Amino acid sequence: MKKRSPGGGDRRTPVPDNRPAPMFIADHPGLDFLNSIGTPVDSVVEWIGNGEDLLTWLVEASLIDPAEVAFVRANSFPGELDEVAAQARALREWFRDFVRSHMGRPLSAKALNLLEPLNRVLERDEGYGAIMPRPGNQRKPSAASGFELRRLRRWSTPNAVLLPIAEALAHLVCSSDFSLVKACEGKICTLLFLDTTHGRARRWCSMTVCGNRAKQAAHRQRSAKKRGEPMKQKNSPQRHRGGREKT
Repeated sequence: MKKRSPGGGDRRTPVPDNRPAPMFIADHPGLDFLNSIGTPVDSVVEWIGNGEDLLTWLVEASLIDPAEVAFVRANSFPGELDEVAAQARALREWFRDFVRSHMGRPLSAKALNLLEPLNRVLERDEGYGAIMPRPGNQRKPSAASGFELRRLRRWSTPNAVLLPIAEALAHLVCSSDFSLVKACEGKICTLLFLDTTHGRARRWCSMTVCGNRAKQAAHRQRSAKKRGEPMKQKNSPQRHRGGREKT
């Protein structure tokens, strides 16, 4: 593919430079994608505000190789990746609504029609198979040969970066028990996770964030009760629902 010439406009969403690192706490990349916007502390953080944010998040989520990112970046018009980031945010908010309306119970066949927007993204794929050398750390005496069949993808347009995201969402739908999808119990937290713990007892996105915050709040409440003081209720920020954008 020839390198694209400059053109187009810049429609990136402004993002602050003091954001914390993205959080990968969901035990599933599909839910980690939903958590690419959230309220881990006191205010909403957007980790996919523009095209560069999207590429960075994909690399950190191990959904795309840095060499593939370089290829996509070199073959994109200015502003084009920002348009793709807007599509990614729209896909995220649509899928968040789907997850929240079905979490806590197994998915049934009735949900298939609701998944049509995801299938429309998946059908754009230009994937193909290729015989490749087996990685050195996977070469075992029992292996039939030093080769493996690997699935690759043609990154013919910047929109192709949505495909590994769509695959992660599809794997969540097809391979995970939605009855194990939970929302963090933190009062202002918006993060989701797949509870794979023994006894399915997980309550928090992270014990170091919301878990610790809950412990501190319980300690303050017990201390105030012992002193006979009424607890002052703080105004909590509104839980983020996410904006709707058409995919």
